[in-house]
Amino acid sequence: MNIIGTMRTLDETRGAVRVEDVYDTDIDDLWEACTTPERLARWIAVVSGDLRVGGTIHAVLTSTWTGPGRIEVCDAPHHLLLTMEPDTDDESQMEAWLAKEGSKTRLVVEERGLPVDKLYFHGAGWQAHLEDLGRSLAENTPAHPEPWSEQTPAPAWRQRWDELTPTYKAMEVE
Repeated sequence: MNIIGTMRTLDETRGAVRVEDVYDTDIDDLWEACTTPERLARWIAVVSGDLRVGGTIHAVLTSTWTGPGRIEVCDAPHHLLLTMEPDTDDESQMEAWLAKEGSKTRLVVEERGLPVDKLYFHGAGWQAHLEDLGRSLAENTPAHPEPWSEQTPAPAWRQRWDELTPTYKAMEVE
């Protein structure tokens, strides 16, 4: 894996994190890993709710982040846009783009509307999530066989996040 992460400001208080990688799988398989509850639970979140455009979902991530989201765009197998914590002060948008690259697929994930002073936490978190996706795809198993919850992160995710956080904190915000 060769994950590329960047952070940028959107205004004085909000910013965006963008991470991307190329996975050794076809676009349909990667789309399924990013959009179906069974596959999402293998690497990033337990997701439930109304899984259609305009629908509200509820997610519990391996990082412990828990909350609602709304599906804004679902253009299979290329583009997904979610509004997380809609209609609150913590609202953000999470967007994913998938593109074929030969027999592989590039995934670009961007989350916008995050607090500028905490971008590095989110950058490290998204990189850890995408690394988990890569492991789940390569091994065809859950990246986190141990349980996680709203209070307790997946131990391996937390360890990797702890390792990555200083690197992201030292990165320049564009």
